Amino acid sequence: MALDAPPEEDHPKRRASDHPDSPVSSKKREVVGEIANLDIQSPATKEETTEESKQPSPCSIYKYLHTMERDENKRPLGNYIGTVQKRMTNDMREILIDWLVEVTEEFKLISDTLYIGVSCIDRFLSVHPLDKNYLQLLGITAILIASKQADICCPPEERLCFMTDNTYNVSEVIQMEKDVLACLNSDLCYPTSRNFLRILIGIFHSHTNTLRCTKPFDYLVSKKYDQQMEFLACYLLELCLLSSKCIKFLPSIAAASAIFLSRFILEPKDHPWNQELECRSGYKASDLQECVLAIHEVHSNISKWPVQAVREKYMKSKFMSMASLTAGEIPANYFEPIDQ
Repeated sequence: MALDAPPEEDHPKRRASDHPDSPVSSKKREVVGEIANLDIQSPATKEETTEESKQPSPCSIYKYLHTMERDENKRPLGNYIGTVQKRMTNDMREILIDWLVEVTEEFKLISDTLYIGVSCIDRFLSVHPLDKNYLQLLGITAILIASKQADICCPPEERLCFMTDNTYNVSEVIQMEKDVLACLNSDLCYPTSRNFLRILIGIFHSHTNTLRCTKPFDYLVSKKYDQQMEFLACYLLELCLLSSKCIKFLPSIAAASAIFLSRFILEPKDHPWNQELECRSGYKASDLQECVLAIHEVHSNISKWPVQAVREKYMKSKFMSMASLTAGEIPANYFEPIDQ
């Protein structure tokens, strides 16, 4: 697939299931050992807290990840396209990331694999000039590296090459893997926006359930809203991955902005930010304004873009068709300080 133009409709997309050695494993799991993969429960009793009190709290983990993401040696450059990568364009990156969404869906890889893979790509391209003809090779290699960290089973190199119409061979993938890991010093521990979103959503759910659920029916309403907000925030965050304008934002800002915008889309008449979210995320609404508006722009125009994998993914019923929702203009006062 050429990365300087949208894929032609008369060339059917390669699927892993077309490979003679299929099927591909459908097993999925959360990242083993990933400190951000928490299941945040309701407050425990005294007896339950004897051992659990020794575990780090979601807020302390969030602060730890927030410290990690500020490491300038690991952060990608927001302007590497046109500077380090002089022959690469924003459209090329969008087409690559959109195709990788299809690849991760085809191999049934968990969402963390996509985010880690995109992080590897941006970090590598921030320091290592690469011929545009090898962008797709970098893409499948980054997914291979990420899947080894995040998934139970990683796609075989042969099947990844098959997804590129065998434009590259296994030896090229192995060599690119060595180059990427050497460039990153084998350090894949830079937190992604998905890590922060998972923690913030968990904190948000536990807080809203406490406030809303005074009657049995309230729980059902609250649960549906929570599911909608989570799926919509995930959709917005994957749109954020697509946009080159969003590379410069810290992962925690991107995650908080996705929550802000998802709440606005679901309940536009209510202020999408509050003191609890401000306290937990560490960001005021004004801190998120630039990122929120950047994601909002992508969300408003994505139906006109040549890349549609993310939108099609979240049109599915399993994600409650969140990609079908539209958003109006965000009132300027929503970015003003919250009244005490």
